Amino acid sequence: MFAIKRLISSFILTVGAIVCSSVAWSQSGTTVNEGDWPDHHGGKFAQRYSPLDQINAENVGELAVAWSFNTGPIGPSAEFNNPSTPIAIDGVLYVTMGNTRNVGAIDAATGQLLWLWRPQEGERFDHAPRKGAGRGLSHYRSNGEDRILSITPGFQLVSLDAKTGIPDPNFGENGSVDLFMGLRNAEDDRYDDIDIGSSMPPFVMNDVVVVGPAHRVGMRPRSKSNVKGDVRAYDARTGELKWTFHTIPERGEVGFETWLDGGVEFTGNAGVWATMSGDPEMGHLYLPVESATGDRYGGDRPGDNLFANALVAVDIQTGERQWHFQLIHHDIWDWDNPSAPVVADLPNGRKIVMQVTKQNWVYTFDRITGEPVWPIEELPVPAGDVPGEWYAATQPFPTKPAPFDRQGVSEDDIIDFTPELRAAAMEAVSDFRFGPNLYTPPSQVDAADGTRGVLSLPSSTGGANWEGSAMDPETGIIYVPSRTALALLSVGKDPDSDLDFSMAFGVRVPRVQGLDVIKPPYGRITAIDMNSGDHVFQVANADTPENIKNHPALQGVDIPRTGVPTRAGLVLTKTLLFAGEGGGGPGASPIFRAYDKQTGEIVAEIDLPNMQSGQPMTYEVDGKQYIAMFVSGNAGPTQLVALALP
Repeated sequence: MFAIKRLISSFILTVGAIVCSSVAWSQSGTTVNEGDWPDHHGGKFAQRYSPLDQINAENVGELAVAWSFNTGPIGPSAEFNNPSTPIAIDGVLYVTMGNTRNVGAIDAATGQLLWLWRPQEGERFDHAPRKGAGRGLSHYRSNGEDRILSITPGFQLVSLDAKTGIPDPNFGENGSVDLFMGLRNAEDDRYDDIDIGSSMPPFVMNDVVVVGPAHRVGMRPRSKSNVKGDVRAYDARTGELKWTFHTIPERGEVGFETWLDGGVEFTGNAGVWATMSGDPEMGHLYLPVESATGDRYGGDRPGDNLFANALVAVDIQTGERQWHFQLIHHDIWDWDNPSAPVVADLPNGRKIVMQVTKQNWVYTFDRITGEPVWPIEELPVPAGDVPGEWYAATQPFPTKPAPFDRQGVSEDDIIDFTPELRAAAMEAVSDFRFGPNLYTPPSQVDAADGTRGVLSLPSSTGGANWEGSAMDPETGIIYVPSRTALALLSVGKDPDSDLDFSMAFGVRVPRVQGLDVIKPPYGRITAIDMNSGDHVFQVANADTPENIKNHPALQGVDIPRTGVPTRAGLVLTKTLLFAGEGGGGPGASPIFRAYDKQTGEIVAEIDLPNMQSGQPMTYEVDGKQYIAMFVSGNAGPTQLVALALP
């Protein structure tokens, strides 16, 4: 039987009775307009925007660390990376910390720990595919009572009293809902190691809390079969199950016809591991659905595979599908929908929802009807030659906005800093195929033509990824961070799996003397006017790193600012765009920048004690504006830091 039937968790409550008298529990602010940051991305629209303007272009250079909180003692072992985003409610920051995803409340003005709740899940945690601090939590207010909702590494939904950290006895069973219950494709011994969990916060709207699951990284899945990534909604007060949306449809449901030859029966994944968004007035929930099993080979799941790689709008109360659009047919590139769809009421009157993607497009829809704002054309794409694979004949190409990062690889993309480096780079890529079309599919590591795979841009990590984007509701400009990292699409036989092919081992992305073989920039921030679909500006996300600037083969060579292929985190205010350099790639620095929102010019650079690893956010307490984020990645444990004016 599926192991989850026997992995019963126990929660041990750890509540620090530390209450600071300055905490304003009676404040009523529950939106960014009152100075709070009550959702992962600020609000239900996922705009990462706050109208706070105390910190502006004239004084931003004076920003300094007002307080910091060291997560090292939280345990169970020192934490060296935390990618989560705090939320701010009534003068308190709520955070997730540590490998076991402990939940803490911290005084937003002083950094004092108010309470800590620690899940102890035993074997359930040991087998979890998604350990660590995760990426945040959620807030729910009803009848004057506040609850903090989080998903544990062992895949349980918990509801805690925001003032004490004590589990809500009226929610689920003693404050928790077991998310293993009711899964599809779960009655099989091959799932003994539990291939389902979540790193993202649940999404709470209109008295409903929604959970989207994540699985293990699927480049080399253990089987063509896996747990299905159904999205489930619960009553935010009681934890009672309200509805389930089948991201892989059952017979008789819309989308079933897009699965051929029985693959729909055993294929799994197609979860929603990214954050979600919604429109509370319309009652629409927007689901960014990921790929189906597996990431590099889909011969066992022929067909377009709805609702994998689709943006789906559902009714928040019933789960009934309102509309959908599939962004990739039969994904074999691992280009999951990676971030929350961004909702906006544009100055030109349009009500839109935007899906920012790994493949460097902003797919834009009328959020009421699901109709594309600008035409999206179905264009022919190349087929491959991997035996048994099924290839979609066409893919949807947006006509606007233009891509915000590079797509496809040709000889023109190979570095030419010097004739010698150009020659060495061309030699390094000589036994690989080029993928000039964005949708050039993977090839075999031992292909008949002597090649070992396809060189492709973007990689499976983007382009854009979970860090999402920031949207200015006043101007209609969206700001998208992205990375340019070469991908190698190479598949081979895996003797330990029943799949014919998966990601090949023993072959690596080519480099030359420690340098990328593709031209910079390697990280960027792009501003796009969504009223017109036109780009406003594009800037590198960082300075040229030392390994390029001081490279012996590049002495005397004029190289424009390259940026770095990292996870740049953004937060937008009324006057400025803020960005860290993030993690996930080499060369990043612990620098936090303020940009002019209209031009992309750097207004100020602020030193951080470590690398920005969690998304920055902003809030106000007692008339003082703060910008807070987790920093980690270099030596020393993670810290939560809050910046403010002197």
